[in-house]
Amino acid sequence: MKKHVSLVLEPEIAFDAGKFQQHIFKLLHIPAENNEAFVRATKRSIDARSRQIKVNIEADVFVNQTPDPVIEFQKDYKDVSKAKEAIVIGAGPAGMFAALRLIELGVKPILLERGKDVRTRRRDLAAINKDHIVNPESNYCFGEGGAGTYSDGKLYTRSKKRGDIRRVLEIFVAHGATEEILVDAHPHIGTNKLPQIVAELRESILKAGGEVHFDTKVVDFILEGKKIKGVITENGKELTGLGVILATGHSARDIFELCQNRGVLIESKPFAMGVRIEHQQSLIDNLQYHRSDRGPYLPAASYSLVAQTYHKGIQRGVFSFCMCPGGFIVPAATAPGELVVNGMSPSRRDSKFANSGMVVAINDSDLEPYKQFGALAGLHLQMDLEQKACKMAGGGQTAPAQLVADFVNKRTSRQLLETSYQPGLKSMEMSEVLPEHIAFPLKDGLKQFGQKMRGYTSNEAQIIGIESRTSSPVRIPRDKESLEHVEILRLFPCAEGAGYAGGIMSAAMDGERCAEKLVELYGK
Repeated sequence: MKKHVSLVLEPEIAFDAGKFQQHIFKLLHIPAENNEAFVRATKRSIDARSRQIKVNIEADVFVNQTPDPVIEFQKDYKDVSKAKEAIVIGAGPAGMFAALRLIELGVKPILLERGKDVRTRRRDLAAINKDHIVNPESNYCFGEGGAGTYSDGKLYTRSKKRGDIRRVLEIFVAHGATEEILVDAHPHIGTNKLPQIVAELRESILKAGGEVHFDTKVVDFILEGKKIKGVITENGKELTGLGVILATGHSARDIFELCQNRGVLIESKPFAMGVRIEHQQSLIDNLQYHRSDRGPYLPAASYSLVAQTYHKGIQRGVFSFCMCPGGFIVPAATAPGELVVNGMSPSRRDSKFANSGMVVAINDSDLEPYKQFGALAGLHLQMDLEQKACKMAGGGQTAPAQLVADFVNKRTSRQLLETSYQPGLKSMEMSEVLPEHIAFPLKDGLKQFGQKMRGYTSNEAQIIGIESRTSSPVRIPRDKESLEHVEILRLFPCAEGAGYAGGIMSAAMDGERCAEKLVELYGK
């Protein structure tokens, strides 16, 4: 017998496997000693809207019946070592999932990654944090797994029309992720576990006969009229195939410049910039859970905030972005002389700090001083602010920072708080680091957030700059149906770098879709 149940439980029951099973057995009058009964949670979400926190949970109960498999997906990839080839540029989630999907469809992927494999990449991350040395080819953005490898590992998305979310989650589980990601409403893997999972994804590509090339930077396209035949790498090697999936991420600025220089149409797109805001996780827990101690069962609390502000008659959105409960702020620059911060969390989310991007929408008037750069105007705005912040803070990866209430009230912060940001902080007037069109709306937005969450906008928090890589400032346009570039045949702009995704899940699904379209159009 199989029975499905939906319950609302206290956290100490919902998150304790033993107590949860006991509760289900009692509810269904199953004897506690029944060894032929099995309980499996299928959905779980926290409702913290009132002081009495509840957990909505669904489960399948199997009695005298073999439980259904946890996942349907199986790692039985076919051998494509002698099959037709396709080029995939970028080994982030979009590129890796595109490569795996090509294999499933009988095409051999040639996966090119400018950075290093995930293990070797760690040395360069240590150099950024400890010695302020930025390797422009291997950093928090470039390398195996992309920016997502060293992030919170969030696996939820609003892009439900873009692909099969369950399928992508099952592929992660098949490559080493915990089954919990199939259950939780807001699943995440954590930066400590993602590297091994990324390595397993690579092994699946290699075992099936695909190729993965690290330290392989694409510097040119092989174009024949309005068709791409392949690419040229930095060492002069020419690679050709059925098509090219361009999955290079939002920070591969040289690819945007290459497109512009080679006459491949690109467009500017909306994006946002601002800072990271850091609190003690205990304060966020108190604000969200209405209790001083969340206890052993509740996860580190998160939040999502949005406000509308007006500055000089222009309405701007201010919003939290990529909130990392129990996490760390990291240096995410991709070139010497620039300063960028981002956030990540381990799987347990057990750091005593909480951080989130706090960003302001950029509009066309902000790009007016950069209009000579055409579609790359937003990119040059980013570069200017990142270089300015770096120079003002001393030229390394030490980041400018200010206590939040001091920032809002135009006071100098004489002393900063303890931080998770390893390269260190320097107290500065963030209104001088940030341009007016970001600083003023940011202050207004923070005031509004302080009214929604008492204590949020206080000197128990600090802002750290700058958060400038929320999304790509450039779109590489593609046809809605074929997913091909609107002018260049066989070129499939993909995921975040092309402006069509915003995280691990949406990028992975977009990679799969591009692979499917490439094979549908040119793989027969």
